[in-house]
Amino acid sequence: MSSYKGHCVFALILSVMFFPSPLLIALTLIGANIPDFDHKFKKDNVYKLIILGLIVFISLYILKLPYYIGLIIVFLGVTFYFSEHRSFTHSIFGVLTLTSAVSLILIWGFQLIVNVTSINNHYLIMAILIALLSFLFLNRKVLMIFLPVFFISLFVFNTGQINYIVIVLSLFLGLFSHVVLDSFTPAGIKIFAPLSSKKVYRNFGIMSIFVLVVLAILYHSPFLFHLFEQYLGTSVH
Repeated sequence: MSSYKGHCVFALILSVMFFPSPLLIALTLIGANIPDFDHKFKKDNVYKLIILGLIVFISLYILKLPYYIGLIIVFLGVTFYFSEHRSFTHSIFGVLTLTSAVSLILIWGFQLIVNVTSINNHYLIMAILIALLSFLFLNRKVLMIFLPVFFISLFVFNTGQINYIVIVLSLFLGLFSHVVLDSFTPAGIKIFAPLSSKKVYRNFGIMSIFVLVVLAILYHSPFLFHLFEQYLGTSVH
């Protein structure tokens, strides 16, 4: 299985453990593909990202609209450009930085569209923004499958509401899943780059998966307690 396919599958498994919403599952999948933009063969895409950010910045500045989205996009591109492969973007600091940057792009983009248009369907706005984000970070082969499945799932499993906190968490889960999976490779990952060049390997990955499973169980614990109470009620009667 190729690298991007493995990261996609692992991210999907983790996202289903935590999130019932197609939007959040999609964000986790996208997040899992972001760190590898530090790879040399993706440098052309990094240039496009920087150019896109400059265009967005200039356009919004001329229209006297909040232009910070463009600056964040440029920041993303510059970060990938200066990052060595499996260094900063594959560290815990990189995961937090990229999560914050992409989350701000989504949230500020959402607020901008809500403020300048009369579209009342906020769920649809966020779905469109996520679809646009997928064009930036997903492999073309994945994109061809992702887009139709994503929009079909919006109609089948429309949960109606999401909030900013779960947007950040789903992106973080996707980015972190990439780091965890790469720790199983012989090269390992520099988990504290750029502060330290110390690498972690399989043991870190196993421990991280165990922690994620426990967190998923705790995340759904109210549901488990509800089932337990139902069982007790049935047994009494």
